[in-house]
Amino acid sequence: MNISMTKTTHPGKLPPAGQLGFGSVFTDHMFLMDYTDQEGWHNARIVPFGPISISPAASVLHYGTEVFEGLKAYRRPDGAVQLFRPWENVARLNRSCDRLGLPRIDERDGLQAIRELVKTDADWVPSEPGTSLYIRPFLYSTDPTLALHGVHEATFAIILSPSGSYFSDGLKPVPIMVETEDVRAVRGGTGEAKCGGNYAAANRAGDKAMEKGYSQVLWLDGVQRKYVEEGGGMNVMFKIAGMVVTPMLTGSILPGITRKSCIELLKSWGIPVEERLLSVDELFEAAKNGTLEEAWCVGTAAVVSPIGELAWNDEKYEVNQNRIGALSQRLYDELTGIQWGTRPDPFGWTCVI
Repeated sequence: MNISMTKTTHPGKLPPAGQLGFGSVFTDHMFLMDYTDQEGWHNARIVPFGPISISPAASVLHYGTEVFEGLKAYRRPDGAVQLFRPWENVARLNRSCDRLGLPRIDERDGLQAIRELVKTDADWVPSEPGTSLYIRPFLYSTDPTLALHGVHEATFAIILSPSGSYFSDGLKPVPIMVETEDVRAVRGGTGEAKCGGNYAAANRAGDKAMEKGYSQVLWLDGVQRKYVEEGGGMNVMFKIAGMVVTPMLTGSILPGITRKSCIELLKSWGIPVEERLLSVDELFEAAKNGTLEEAWCVGTAAVVSPIGELAWNDEKYEVNQNRIGALSQRLYDELTGIQWGTRPDPFGWTCVI
């Protein structure tokens, strides 16, 4: 794929790590590529970061035909920049496109676009512990018509955002509550796609949880309302009586790349893992009788976020005395070590830019 380049005439500067936060600072450039039925994907370009021109009638604004991804670039101790399993993100982006009726991109082109944009703005990759360059690829329909029909025009874009440490005060357990009113997704819906509508529909429950002092919700299945599915934007795992249990991918759960990496790491350590249906009754019975040893969320932003308290209706239970468990700490240390290049990568998960 040929990518044209237009460099910014007003380059910015990477702020100090303490001013980064998440998703509020952006690099000098972005990637754009257009699609039409007649031409396919064309006009791949890296241009200065700035507003995108779009018709007020663009179908993404009215019908939500949009998908996105999230991954990171990391500064290694030797100064090089590397990515973590980016091919998994591009493959998942295409699966999300299939569900939303958006045109697929060639996976080699998607990887090339990510690499070239990160290489262009490599000076924006921070080096302080816990920091990274967040990469947001997204793809949306641009058909300038209000008629309901398939997608005939689209744009694929990538923007970059240097981000501070997710755990600025250290890795600490968080309290979460089971959501009993709203549902996130059902089988056959868009739950396994990474699309904006899923997250918009989750906002109300997340806001209610925060008002009650919880960091996020724990979603149940949308039909029987009894099986644990995932956290508010992250997959979940539980260590119950020595066994790691994580909800199976039923079609309504996002197939997380961090989730997949954790499962593969655990199995390589000889730790038993079950991907299965886990009822909220079973989970809270384990919390009650003491066999729930650890609980944690997993995702790109936090990598591993320990759960210190579970709440469901009138029941509340501390997990591991509201302390980080040995296994969740080990997973965090190993995964972040591989990502930042401070530990060996025996799986071939990383690639240097």
